[in-house]
Amino acid sequence: MSPDLLLPLCTFAVVSSITPGPNNTMILASGLNYGFKRSLPHLFGICGGFSFMVVAIGFGLQAVFEAVPMLQLILKYLGAIYLLWLAWKLAHAAPMSAEQAQLSKPLGFWGAAAFQWINPKAWVMILSAMSTYLPPHAHLADVFLLALVFLLIGFVCVGAWALFGVVLRGFLQDPRSVRIFNVSMALLLLGSLYPILRSE
Repeated sequence: MSPDLLLPLCTFAVVSSITPGPNNTMILASGLNYGFKRSLPHLFGICGGFSFMVVAIGFGLQAVFEAVPMLQLILKYLGAIYLLWLAWKLAHAAPMSAEQAQLSKPLGFWGAAAFQWINPKAWVMILSAMSTYLPPHAHLADVFLLALVFLLIGFVCVGAWALFGVVLRGFLQDPRSVRIFNVSMALLLLGSLYPILRSE
């Protein structure tokens, strides 16, 4: 990768990682409901799973999807169904007491990592970054650098959403406020389905 492209790549990674999407909406809700420490596996799963996906596609998995377009279509609709289920679950989630939050389990590392494969925004980010910042015949070092940039920047940007959720805990004390917040997050998740519907 040309050194001249590194700064634009970092800028792209910041903008695409910090803007709202399924990952940021879910980690924000996790930070509110479970706190930052208990949301760390979720955060690591997002960043690690996304970076692994970059490497896998860079190693040639993209060619598989180009050869069998139906696979990508299946993943797209699986992602849509999963987001609908998450939105429904979040909208109907009752506010948790401190004891209930301790007993309840936030999304873990492997669940968050696996979600990246059916996350529409993740696909858009990766394919856009590869087509823009990698040369036509990129070396493996270029792919790993791309993954590393997203890993480091993603951890900071997505982590900021988790911290924002923790900050909101101080303001959303009563059950009604938490319920309004959960419904708002569910609506944002539904809004993240727009890229799927738009591509039809």
